[in-house]
Amino acid sequence: MAGRVLVVGSFNQDHVWTCAALPIGGQTVSGSYATGPGGKGFNQAIAARRAGAETVFVAALGTDPPADLACELAQRDGLELRAERVAAPTGCAAVVVDAEGRNQIVVAPGANALLTTAFIAAQDDALRHAAVLLTQLEIDRGAVRAALAAARARGVRTILNPAPADANLDCSLLGLADIVTPNETEFCALLSATGGPALRPEALIEIDDAELHALCRSVSAAIVVITLGAAGCFVSLQSVDADGRQYFRVAGLPADAIDTTGAGDAFNGALAAALAGPLADDFGQAVAFANRYAARSTEKAGAALAMPFLTPQPS
Repeated sequence: MAGRVLVVGSFNQDHVWTCAALPIGGQTVSGSYATGPGGKGFNQAIAARRAGAETVFVAALGTDPPADLACELAQRDGLELRAERVAAPTGCAAVVVDAEGRNQIVVAPGANALLTTAFIAAQDDALRHAAVLLTQLEIDRGAVRAALAAARARGVRTILNPAPADANLDCSLLGLADIVTPNETEFCALLSATGGPALRPEALIEIDDAELHALCRSVSAAIVVITLGAAGCFVSLQSVDADGRQYFRVAGLPADAIDTTGAGDAFNGALAAALAGPLADDFGQAVAFANRYAARSTEKAGAALAMPFLTPQPS
């Protein structure tokens, strides 16, 4: 029987401008505007739900129209929303997307920064029925720690998506994660935070696999999955798997990409869903499914609403 995914994270109202090319400093460009739901936590929760997992989303919301939207969309998708209502505006983000699907994002955390450890502790009933807990860094760090520690105590598999990138990351959070899922920029920030070498994010694609595996092992004792955008992802395991691999790359898949906003969230949500379901014992296939799901998510504009409906299949 498939298990439940518990996502602890952020909800943001996204304000999205689309233009031919991303503006440089001091430049004004013309474009089109749209608004919709986002936030790494909500994106990942919607992805996990649409990827076939029963999903609970724990977040902090204000008492404003964006909070009402979060409740409405969660209900529509069959996502169980557990919201701590706080005296702050619901989080929001400004997103600029160019004609090639590349983006720039500025986030105002608002209510997300006020999610409390007490509210996390009150979700123990959800943890008792969870197979996987997934969290990120767009909420209060104390809440992140509380969620990971509570899941670890319950024997629930834990995924930490260390996003957005932060060179001042509390590295002790890594010790509470079974799986760590940075993108290129976030992995370089982890290297910096753990005293590793300074690397350019774009250089990771070219690094020898054995060297990149060694860097992953220096960052965390957990399984490390580095998402590499169109180049797919790199997986560094703690030990040799059934196929005799301790590290491997999963190639990027062809996609008619129009918007990469939320692609990393799509990957994380789909990975959590796969590990809570039929691919729980086949990490390689779970990653392959998440990679495929993330590619599909780029073919539609938006963040949470761009997440495709796709169920993982056992190999």
